[in-house]
Amino acid sequence: MSDTLQAVSGGALADASNAAWTERYTHAVMDTFGPPQRVLVRGEGSYVWDADGRRYLDLLAGIAVNALGHAHPTLTAAISAQLGTLGHVSNFFATPTQIGLAERLLHLAGAPAGSRVFFTNSGTEAVEAAFKMARRNRGEDGSRTRVLALEGGFHGRSMGALALTAKAAYREPFEPLPGGVEHVPFGDTAALEEAFSPAAVAERGGVAALVLEPLQGEAGVRALPPGYLAHARRLTTEAGALLVLDEVQTGVGRTGSWFAFQQPEVGGGVVPDVVTVAKGLGGGFPVGAAIAFGENAATLLGRGQHGTTFGGNPVAAAAGLATLGVIERDGLLENVRRVGDLLRTGIEAAGNPLVASVRGRGLLLAVQLTRPVAAEVAAAALEAGFVVNAVAPDAIRLAPPLVLTADQARDAAGFFAAVTVPDTSESEH
Repeated sequence: MSDTLQAVSGGALADASNAAWTERYTHAVMDTFGPPQRVLVRGEGSYVWDADGRRYLDLLAGIAVNALGHAHPTLTAAISAQLGTLGHVSNFFATPTQIGLAERLLHLAGAPAGSRVFFTNSGTEAVEAAFKMARRNRGEDGSRTRVLALEGGFHGRSMGALALTAKAAYREPFEPLPGGVEHVPFGDTAALEEAFSPAAVAERGGVAALVLEPLQGEAGVRALPPGYLAHARRLTTEAGALLVLDEVQTGVGRTGSWFAFQQPEVGGGVVPDVVTVAKGLGGGFPVGAAIAFGENAATLLGRGQHGTTFGGNPVAAAAGLATLGVIERDGLLENVRRVGDLLRTGIEAAGNPLVASVRGRGLLLAVQLTRPVAAEVAAAALEAGFVVNAVAPDAIRLAPPLVLTADQARDAAGFFAAVTVPDTSESEH
């Protein structure tokens, strides 16, 4: 066992401090994330511990990844058993876990006959697959040249996924990006109608796909207006365009159903053409998927037109099957709805003047603040033993494990009831 592994698992260097590990980090890891807030060494359930031995209630779950919390025995056993049997094969071969996970996802998504799954390692790669499917949906005359996405959306950091992401700070350092992408104002049905209008098609070309998130996570957990998805489904169907739902953050039970679009208030009964999923699917093990609904979408990418080395590998697939199995076995969809409501109402009822409201669904929530002090609130939370995320200057994102308990939700609500940040606006003037 290496010294580093010994340190993390309780070996000779386990007494190294956050400060010591952070110093080593700065000399070894590329500075794309800034200095780490803490160095975490172990987890159990909804808690994690840092190198100084402090415990934190994890209300972020690796940004909606650790669906079953940390070190879940069923998940760790499934991964260990599969790795001890067959760890990796190329996609020249298939494995039972790969096939089983594909079948399970199609069933849970309610996908019709003829549907298929393409496996990836991450959400970004799932979006890349969907983007390439859109490029293949040009129509017989090749006139569908545009891909639409929404302002405020976040779809990943690779060049294709980044082209779909509207935030200028992410995009501009890497331009020129893949072309043919237009960003439509969030939730604006009139603007969406214009993008599909005969005038727009005549001037700018037809629409190959519309890509959107049912709830925009990185934009502050913003939900589309009621009826928007149904409207989008009608427009895309009439235009022969794909409706691609990015459920990388909202899928796998995060909002209280297997997929957010399945909630009547969100999806209105729509059937999408493609759904991308990742994050919580492997419970912490990297796995993603693009689910193509129906024969038309499922056959857009032919043999040799896309590929992956690790996507759908047997260990990742075993992790996905175990995660889905535990969610179903332990009634975690109901837990998400119940504990999510408790967390939301507990924070709102506390009456803290710093908290304006709480929005979102299930266990994907944003605490809207009355002042742009989210960074200060997140720092205070960490000091108090809670891991949260300042997703916007005036909003805190909460995406805890789906196993979060009622008592843990009350503890979190208690923090938001008591947190204060000095108002320096008057002194600055």
